[in-house]
Amino acid sequence: MNTVLLSSLYLAPIQYYSKLFRAERAIIETDDNYQKQSYRNRSVIAAANGAMSLSVPIEKPAGLKSKMKDVRIAEHGNWQHLHWNALISAYNSTPFFDYYRDEFRYFYENRFRFLLDLNEQLRSLICELIGIEVPIEYSSKFIENYPSEIKDYRESIHPKRDWRSFDSEFEAKPYYQVFEEKNGFIANASIIDLLFNMGNEARLYL
Repeated sequence: MNTVLLSSLYLAPIQYYSKLFRAERAIIETDDNYQKQSYRNRSVIAAANGAMSLSVPIEKPAGLKSKMKDVRIAEHGNWQHLHWNALISAYNSTPFFDYYRDEFRYFYENRFRFLLDLNEQLRSLICELIGIEVPIEYSSKFIENYPSEIKDYRESIHPKRDWRSFDSEFEAKPYYQVFEEKNGFIANASIIDLLFNMGNEARLYL
């Protein structure tokens, strides 16, 4: 059985969903120590002026070493309003944003206490929209080295690691992007970039 091991990420990149799409079973890690400057609380969208990073502010109850499942979303700031406005600005003119906007707006109008809850509810929605039906399990304890038959992508899908070097299985083929003529093609952006630009064809792309 093709089993993949993944971290829980915020509006994860296309690379992440390519793993879910091909898997027969997926394990989502919830017991690892939270890593800052990772995709756990940030995503990259293709905005009018190029690649734009969106970060969810977090609080770590146990200081430097906090399990991912315990990380809370910070109360300060107005991140939901800022993120939603950024998504509208970047994708309002895409072919499919209006088709999906109400389902995503929910996440920017309702309060989430834990980052894991936000990430996983978004992942569940995106899998439903694309038609990814892989069974999901959540880790019950942290295991550094899984058996070799489980493909571990926890460290390879990371904004500071070039997938070209860390993931030879993934190829970021071009697709239609609204601002490509201005900025060039932005590879491996958030899955929502593919979804808003390509709609149902996102599944064919994956």
